[in-house]
Amino acid sequence: MATSATSVQCPVCLKDFTADAINGHLDVCLLESNVEDGPPMKKFRPEAAPKLAGADHTALSPASSGVFSMFHGNKSKSSHQNDTDASLPNKEASGGGAINKAAKRSFPPELQAEPKHSGTQSKSDGRTLNATPNLDLRTLLASNKPLAEILRPNSMEEYFGQSKVVGEQTLLRSLLDCQEIPSLILWGPPGCGKTTLAHIIASNSKKKGTARFVPLSATSASTADVREVIKRAQNELRLFKRKTILFIDEIHRFNKSQQDTFLPHVECGTVTLIGATTENPSFQVNAALLSRCRVLVLEKLSVEAMGSILDRAVTALGITVLERDQANPPWPDHEANPNEPKIYIEQKALDTITYLCDGDARTGLNSLQLAVQAQVSLTQPGLTGPDGSAQEILVKEEHIKEGLQRSHILYDKAGEEHFNSISALHKSMRGSHENAALYWLGRMLEGGEDPLYVARRLVRFASEDVGLADPLALPQAVSTYQACHFIGMPECEVILAQCVVYLSRAAKSVDVYKAYNNVKACLRNHKGPLPPVPLHLRNAPTRLMKQLGYAKGYKYNPAFSTPVEQHYLPEELRDIDFFTWTPLQG
Repeated sequence: MATSATSVQCPVCLKDFTADAINGHLDVCLLESNVEDGPPMKKFRPEAAPKLAGADHTALSPASSGVFSMFHGNKSKSSHQNDTDASLPNKEASGGGAINKAAKRSFPPELQAEPKHSGTQSKSDGRTLNATPNLDLRTLLASNKPLAEILRPNSMEEYFGQSKVVGEQTLLRSLLDCQEIPSLILWGPPGCGKTTLAHIIASNSKKKGTARFVPLSATSASTADVREVIKRAQNELRLFKRKTILFIDEIHRFNKSQQDTFLPHVECGTVTLIGATTENPSFQVNAALLSRCRVLVLEKLSVEAMGSILDRAVTALGITVLERDQANPPWPDHEANPNEPKIYIEQKALDTITYLCDGDARTGLNSLQLAVQAQVSLTQPGLTGPDGSAQEILVKEEHIKEGLQRSHILYDKAGEEHFNSISALHKSMRGSHENAALYWLGRMLEGGEDPLYVARRLVRFASEDVGLADPLALPQAVSTYQACHFIGMPECEVILAQCVVYLSRAAKSVDVYKAYNNVKACLRNHKGPLPPVPLHLRNAPTRLMKQLGYAKGYKYNPAFSTPVEQHYLPEELRDIDFFTWTPLQG
């Protein structure tokens, strides 16, 4: 269809229509859309949409703008352009009549039922947990979603562990409360709450109708998907004065040219970009994009934060926690469905998850889900206790350890943690702290580091830091590399440990290292052409070269000890001792 100067683009299907036909098309197009977006409203009435009048075809009345905000959707085939957040478990379907019923039927079973809340939960240490939805046990077992996704918080009150960044008195928290959301880059380890924070921002924006939230993943989205979202964002801002929040998960997966796509649109405010990454943004994100965003560093969750998250989870699942001192406790009263088993968990089992998940909330919650599901699957359905009550299931510490196997160690062989760990090992050996050196060696090997990489670093350390103070250090390190190459992991662990302890205890000398750095500085800072090699130091393979004075006077005595000629440096450098010389600055 040809586009005229007075045409208006439909914000739903992105087609162009004349000013006289746009209203009639919107009445049909909006009713066909089953995508819920914006704040809840009353049932849509086609006659409530006023006709566009005058030359300003983008001016809409408040009622019309609200209707568009509610029913605005995208009929594109790309699944990445869906601006609704189906992952929010407590989202209520409201308004829209048959449209909302159809949308609700598309939700997972655990989201179709109205959630029941357990109210505030008081703990022994005085803390009060927020109301959390009571999840049906059968729904949990039948759902294909992990527990970490089902229990994703929807408000800042349920968001634990990042008080330094989004605490009550922080600048960012005040901006979020007043819906003034800047472009952000969320950087932190896995499971610290980056995606959850973005979803909380989306939930608050949808409740107040101030912005659209469009989630994309850099692992599956393309540049065309991003451009389509930006095109829709421009229409939203032009027609309805509504901002678009674009969330890019794993933004470091986009290459430099793909990241450049965001630059002009973030600069002019068309979209508010929120990127999440586990890699250092200084290396993985364009400097131009970084200058337009604020980097928030999220820390690994503390033990206290993990305890709060697990307390909220067991409350939502209706699991009773047994204290440590109750070795053989009487089963406490538990109001539940008599057809469902009663589930209890030891407090020390929760503590085990807290300490072994290494600050990763996703790992902790999914480990709890795995342990509960494993114990429930062992019970026979339909059976009851001796008194006709429901079956009783106890989740113990060994069940948690069996599912978790070992401590969840955060380590990336190609990321920043790799370089941080090898730097810690190097500095510990340099400081002659053998215990610390062994610890960082264990962190690297248990995290999956290549033992040959560690061995190569030990060879370098033997020459750089030990040097001439212990000439046997270098052969020790080379032998360690050869031994690791021969037998591999895990047998080579003790070989690396032996070399690490030897280098830590060895005397240190950096004279050779500093002297060679002085040589490099001398060469780089030399003004003018470099001096030629003296004639008596040159090679003289031919008679002509000997006649020209090459190698003249350079003869060894019969003992082959000291040559006759004592000048080995060019004349202008003969007074330099590189072991004590300090290069000129500048």
